[in-house]
Amino acid sequence: MEFKTHPKTKIGHIHLTVSDLEQSLKFYRDLLGFEITSFYGEQAVFLSAGGYHHHIGLNTWAGEGAPAPPSGYTGLYHFAILYPSRKELARVVRRLYEMNFKIDGASDHGVSESIYISDPDGNGIELYADRREENWPIDSNGRLEMTTKHLDVLALLSELDEDS
Repeated sequence: MEFKTHPKTKIGHIHLTVSDLEQSLKFYRDLLGFEITSFYGEQAVFLSAGGYHHHIGLNTWAGEGAPAPPSGYTGLYHFAILYPSRKELARVVRRLYEMNFKIDGASDHGVSESIYISDPDGNGIELYADRREENWPIDSNGRLEMTTKHLDVLALLSELDEDS
């Protein structure tokens, strides 16, 4: 019998080795808005959204100023931050534009809408919101049909028109 993970299993947090804790805090706390929940000595900090113990752990255990892994090697491609709605994704995208932060890409995957950025250490991050499951594209064989199409960022930002 094939072993399968329980369908309600979720990935709980990510813990990253960084080269500069303060620089990373400026990114995750000050730009993206995560809150510090605790420090672990002077070399690690934990951040979350909504009071969870931690969604993101950052550490300099490899040493302050440690170099990033070279391109072309295995390792983290990106991790993803799921926002609860399209409007919340639009809020963070507006924040990125207001802070003149570089956006690496923007895609419509059929099941979700995604913005791609990189943190100060070059770790790829996908900021995304899922579409309602009943609107996910299904092919003629009943399988999920994910795509990578251009994301209409202006249409995404129009979610915020009521807030103006």
